[in-house]
Amino acid sequence: MFEKLEVFQMAGAMAKHAAARQALIAENVAQADTPGYKARDIAPFSETYENRSDPLPMRATRKGHITDAGLPQYRVIETSGEGSESPNGNSVSLETEMMKSAFVRQEHDMALAIYKSALGVLRSSLGRR
Repeated sequence: MFEKLEVFQMAGAMAKHAAARQALIAENVAQADTPGYKARDIAPFSETYENRSDPLPMRATRKGHITDAGLPQYRVIETSGEGSESPNGNSVSLETEMMKSAFVRQEHDMALAIYKSALGVLRSSLGRR
């Protein structure tokens, strides 16, 4: 009954999304001097989570069942704006990437706060502290 609560699944998906987005931001920063590199980002979590193709994923009920253990695939978008490219064709702005990084950290912290809060409610309902 308590194995697959939606709030825990959502908090986990939000944390995974933040981790994947942070990795892409780090890649953008690493490529800041590469000629022709275009900055990339991941679609917002709200779009990713609402547009799941399978709202109730299959469960493994026996040891031999195959499960999806990989990270979900996110839609990667190019984030270069008009006039923001450097003369060598690179569209990475370090200031923008640092702002995105701070925002992603807030998303990850929010996912952890949701998880902790839901866990506290669950423990209280079971009479545990």
